[in-house]
Amino acid sequence: MALTLALIEGISLFVAVGAMILLWLHPLLSDWIDVLTVLSQAFGISFCCIVAFYYNDLYDFRVARNFAQFASRLVQSFGVAFILLAIFYTLLPETKLAGRPFVSSFLIIVGFLLPLRGISYAVMRSRHFIERVLILGTSPLASKVVQEIEMHPNAGYAIVGVVDDGAGSEGTFAGYPLYGPLARLAKIIDDVRPGRIIVTMAERRGRLPVDELLQGRVGGILVEDGVDTYERLTGKLAVEALTPSNLIFSKDFRKSHVEFALARAISLIASVIGFIAFAPVFGLIALAIKLDSPGPIFFVQQRAGRYGRPFVLIKFRTMLSASAEMSEWVRDNNSRVTRVGRWLRKFRLDELPQFVNILRGDMNLVGPRPHPMSNYQLFLENIPYYSLRSVVRPGVTGWAQVRYGYANDLEEETEKMRYDLYYIKHLSIWFDLRILFDTVKIVLFGRGSKTADAYPAEVRLEAKR
Repeated sequence: MALTLALIEGISLFVAVGAMILLWLHPLLSDWIDVLTVLSQAFGISFCCIVAFYYNDLYDFRVARNFAQFASRLVQSFGVAFILLAIFYTLLPETKLAGRPFVSSFLIIVGFLLPLRGISYAVMRSRHFIERVLILGTSPLASKVVQEIEMHPNAGYAIVGVVDDGAGSEGTFAGYPLYGPLARLAKIIDDVRPGRIIVTMAERRGRLPVDELLQGRVGGILVEDGVDTYERLTGKLAVEALTPSNLIFSKDFRKSHVEFALARAISLIASVIGFIAFAPVFGLIALAIKLDSPGPIFFVQQRAGRYGRPFVLIKFRTMLSASAEMSEWVRDNNSRVTRVGRWLRKFRLDELPQFVNILRGDMNLVGPRPHPMSNYQLFLENIPYYSLRSVVRPGVTGWAQVRYGYANDLEEETEKMRYDLYYIKHLSIWFDLRILFDTVKIVLFGRGSKTADAYPAEVRLEAKR
C-alpha cells in the first residue's frame, strides 16, 4: 500500500509540476531541448519531494497513522526537500527553477498532496473497503495477530470476533466477542459474515474444521494462516508458531545463484566505492578515537560467518578496554562506551571498517548481523531455526538492524531472529536496496532503529524494549 501510494503521489506531482512549468515558462515548446528542460525541472522537484517524504516516514503508516500526523510531518519534509533540491541544482544547474515558478510548484504540491492523502486515509478506513475478519483460535499467535491488526488501522481489517478452539466458552478475547464451540463454526460464519478467516490454532491435527473452512472458501471467504498474516503486517516471522512444513514447502526460500552472485557483485563494488568516498572520514575518526580515550583504533572480534564459520570482524573502537571478561549484551557495556563511541554508534560510523570484511569475502553489504562466536552455541540451542540465518553471508546492515537495532538478552535476540528469517525468506536485490535506503535514513538522521524508539508509544509493537 505504501509503495503504491508513493508511486501515485510521485507521478501526480511530476505531472502537476510539469504542467505548471510548461504553462508558466514554456507555453510553446519549439524543440526537444525545451521538452527535456521541462521534464528535468519537473523531475527534480517531484523526486526531491518524494525522497524527503520517504525519509520523514510519510509513507510509513505506523508513523503517519492519520491525516493530522501526515500534515504535521509534511512541513518538516519540505525543509529536507529544499536541501535535496539545492544539491540537485548544484549538480545540474541548467534545471534550476527560481522565483515565482519555484514557489508556485510547492503551492501546487501542497494543493495536490493534502486532498490526495486525505482521500487515501478516508478510503483506507471507509467501511466499504474494510474487510471483516474472524480469528479462528485463541493461541498466543492469535493475541499477536489481534494486536498487529489494531496497530495497523490502515490495513483495512476489522475484527468481528474470535472462535474458541478450546472449551468453547463464550465471552471476550482481547476485547472482541468470543464464539464457540468449534463445532458451531458454520453457524458462526453465517452470523458474523466475515470476508476473511485467519487460522491461529496451536493444535490443528484432527481438530481443524476442514469442511466448514472449505465451504467458506468456496463461498468467497478468504482463509489464511495466521503465520502469513503476522508476517505481512510486521515484516517478520512468528518463529514460535512456525512448523518445519511452513519452511520446507515455502516457495519464497528458493533463490537462484544469479541473485546471490549479483548481491555479491554489488557488495564488492559498494565496498570499493565506500573506501574511496570515506577515506577522509576514516582519518578523522581514527584521530578522534585516539584523542578521546586510550586504546587501539580498531576493535576486532571473532564472529560467526556463513555456515557458522568464524572470521575476524573489524570495527572502529567505541568502548574502553575491559579489564576482565565482559558480557556481550549492549546494556551491560553502556558504561564503557566513550564519548566519540556514542557518536559513532548513533550514526553507525563504527561499522565502516567492515568494507575490509566485504572485500575478504566474510560479509556482504546486506545480510543478518554476524554474532560473536562466544554466543553462537547459546543462540543455536535456544533460538528456534537459528541455524537458518547462517545460510547467507552476514551483512554490515540488515533488515533486523534497520527495524530493531541492538539486542540485550535472548528474548530480544529471538525478536531479531524473526526479522532475519523474513529477510532470508524474501531475499532479493530490491529488498537489499530498500534496506540500504533505510540504513541511509539512520546514518543521516541518527535515528535509533529499534521499533520502540522509531515510533510513537501508542504504536509500539512490544511492551518491553
